[in-house]
Amino acid sequence: MITHSTPSIKKQVYDRISYLGTVSKADLLQHFALASSSMTRLLEEMTSQGLIIASGLGSSTGGRKPVLFQTRPKYRYLLGLEISRIYSKLGLYDLHLNTLSVIRWEMDAQMTPEHLADYVEAAAADFLAKEGISADQVLGIGIGAVGPLDRKQGVILEPEFFPSPHWKNVPICDMLTARLGIPAKLDNGANTALIGEHWALRNDNIEHALYVHAGINIRSAMMSGGKLIRGAVDTEGAVGQMIIQTGGPRLRGKGNYGALEAFVSVPSLVDRVRAQLKAGRSSLLSPFSPDRVNFATLVDALSRGDLLVKEQFTETARYLGIGLANLINTFHPEYVILGGPLVSADPLVFNIALETAKSNIYHYPEYSPVFSHGMLTDEAVATGAAIMVLHEWEGNE
Repeated sequence: MITHSTPSIKKQVYDRISYLGTVSKADLLQHFALASSSMTRLLEEMTSQGLIIASGLGSSTGGRKPVLFQTRPKYRYLLGLEISRIYSKLGLYDLHLNTLSVIRWEMDAQMTPEHLADYVEAAAADFLAKEGISADQVLGIGIGAVGPLDRKQGVILEPEFFPSPHWKNVPICDMLTARLGIPAKLDNGANTALIGEHWALRNDNIEHALYVHAGINIRSAMMSGGKLIRGAVDTEGAVGQMIIQTGGPRLRGKGNYGALEAFVSVPSLVDRVRAQLKAGRSSLLSPFSPDRVNFATLVDALSRGDLLVKEQFTETARYLGIGLANLINTFHPEYVILGGPLVSADPLVFNIALETAKSNIYHYPEYSPVFSHGMLTDEAVATGAAIMVLHEWEGNE
């Protein structure tokens, strides 16, 4: 089961082994204030329970080679669900976060919360049958979703720009628990993406990281000291309201004037290209009605070298770089991860955003954060949601 209490020493040791991959008793004693005999008893208990296994011998430092331990990947399983405006994705993972099965659904106007929950129920059943797993072996389902959210109540509140109008005040955790019979935990997708990427980069010992997702709007998450930074309310999309041009445009009549999302988002990019086509600009898209232009057609035109579309993607990337520089100058991360449909559309978006950000970072190059697409990229949200469940599992079964 999942708990919200302070982790026991056994869970802390388990988490440490899980985080490091393989570890000796001596390594654990350096991290935990336990007597050697107490650590031995704890490791024996966890081994007999099946939580951990001996995975070989380490290098000798002059005496007997130490036994190395790792968590047992097939002891239990995890589900991770991403809910976004463009697509949703469900993954089944073992305790080493290996992906066993994954499925993705397009989020069109017919994809209501009830329909998605039904799809998740059916897909989860198929996953478990395929792997020969019983439902009681699944610790729970983590959900990374577009905000705003009520995380404690497990409710998706009133997100904008969903194709279906029914995504308002959705008790998604209760819906999935009722269908799957397992605990469900909700967080915003930027946070779960950063959780996932931080886990994937654990060998780099990153303490301070910034994650920015550029898509339908701008979403962000920040980590300091290896911990997520949270505000008093769920403000995943608030970075999009950062004002970068006084008196500038609003995004489709909403939000702040001159906000970042009015320059860096899929809707703003589509609107600008449509306006240019209506004004008579030449483009590969000129034979089509401007109102039929969407993000998919823009990505296709960009791949075919359309100059108008390239110009607008370039402008989007430069504004993204300005927004990044503002965030970097405020939070001073050591690692910056960029994701989302706008960034993955073409390498020029990442490269131009990176160049623009670097030219506006205070004290650059003395202070020079690492920029990356991340290790998990499109898998980060769902994987991080599964990790969130693992973090809250007490391990006392």
